[in-house]
Amino acid sequence: MASDSRSTIIQRSNSENSKKIANQSFFETVGVLIRVLLLVTSEYTILATRFNYEENVYKLSQDVTGKHPNEIHKCYVVFISNPSRTVPLWRQRAGKDEDKLVIWDYHVIFLYHPEPEKCLVYDLDSELPFPTYVHKYVTETFRTDHILKSDYFRYFRVIPANEFLKEFASDRRHMKRSDGSWIKPPPNYPAIQTATSLHNLEDYIQMDAAKGPGQVLNLTQFVQRFYKPAT
Repeated sequence: MASDSRSTIIQRSNSENSKKIANQSFFETVGVLIRVLLLVTSEYTILATRFNYEENVYKLSQDVTGKHPNEIHKCYVVFISNPSRTVPLWRQRAGKDEDKLVIWDYHVIFLYHPEPEKCLVYDLDSELPFPTYVHKYVTETFRTDHILKSDYFRYFRVIPANEFLKEFASDRRHMKRSDGSWIKPPPNYPAIQTATSLHNLEDYIQMDAAKGPGQVLNLTQFVQRFYKPAT
């Protein structure tokens, strides 16, 4: 009986073989990192919930550092917000309509960017696969600014994950009501602090490019930075 598979009669070129080997190596690395992050996710998402975005990515960054220190310099923490604190994101678990649209005051995601043309997004609040390639994530989560009023444009503060671990601090004051009670129960681990700060979350959320850590990008710049199609 004749075979329908072209792979039995087509010989791969050396360049195709090299590309296949490179891709296998990449996916092996990604597979390890995915398992690490999924393990962390299973351990604390019930406690962290979607209202502790910055602590979610802090824990992910911390675990990568502990278990795969050679990969942490390929990882980034990204705060998403704007001056009006109204950023529309689609495909979010908290969304109520068919498109799962949510207007957040800010959001935080984790990126793994091991090669110029390869980047994965880890968003614990997204209904997309965990992780998702950056192009798919951008297309389905941010869509485009062209359909939005300027007050809803998304801006991105990009911080190397190893720097975020050294500098970020939060006493969780933003999770409390005016009477001091919790809006949502906090995680059961201590609040994150550094030797010089108990709380600097606002430095990360505000999108003034002249202030705060990392680099502030608009949507176009963000895509150009992390999505480079293979040629």
